Amino acid sequence: MTRHVARHVACITVFAASAAFAATAGAAAAPQVPAATTGTSSAADASPALVGALSKEIGATPQQAAGAAGALFGVAKSRLKPADFSQVASAVPGMAQLLKAAPQEGSGGGAASALSSVANMAGGAGGLASAASAFSKLGLKPELVAKAIPILTSFVTKSGGANVGSLLAGVLK
Repeated sequence: MTRHVARHVACITVFAASAAFAATAGAAAAPQVPAATTGTSSAADASPALVGALSKEIGATPQQAAGAAGALFGVAKSRLKPADFSQVASAVPGMAQLLKAAPQEGSGGGAASALSSVANMAGGAGGLASAASAFSKLGLKPELVAKAIPILTSFVTKSGGANVGSLLAGVLK
C-alpha cells in the first residue's frame, strides 16, 4: 500500500509540475501576442476619422496610415514648443498611439543620421526627410508625405481650430 501511495503522490507531483509549467509558459507567451498586434491597429482604432481619411487619400492600409500620421506628428512634436504641441495633441484623439505607430528611426547612425540631426536642429528639411524614410519603412512612397500633410492639417484645423491647424501647418512645410 505504501508503494501505491508513493506512486500516487508521484503522479500528483508530475501533474502539478506540468500544470505549473503550462501556466508559466502561458503567462510568458500571453503578453507577447497582444504586444505584437496592438501597435498600429490600436492607433488606427484610437483615431478612426483621421486614419480613415488619410488611408483613403494616400491609398494606404489603416495600419500604414496610422504609422504615417505618427511619423508626421513626430516631426511636429520635435519642432514645436511643448505647449504648442500639446494643443495639437489635444485636437487629435489617440495621439500617443499614433506616435507609437510610427516606425522608429534607424539606430545605424552614420552620416545620413548625423546630417538629419543637424538639419533638424537648424530647422531644415531633416524632419520631413525622416518622415519620408518612415513612409518607406511602412511600404509607402516617400512622395506621399506631401499628400498626407494637408489631410493632417485639415483634420487638426477642424477639431482644434484655425490657430492650432496653423501651428501644425507651419512646422510641416
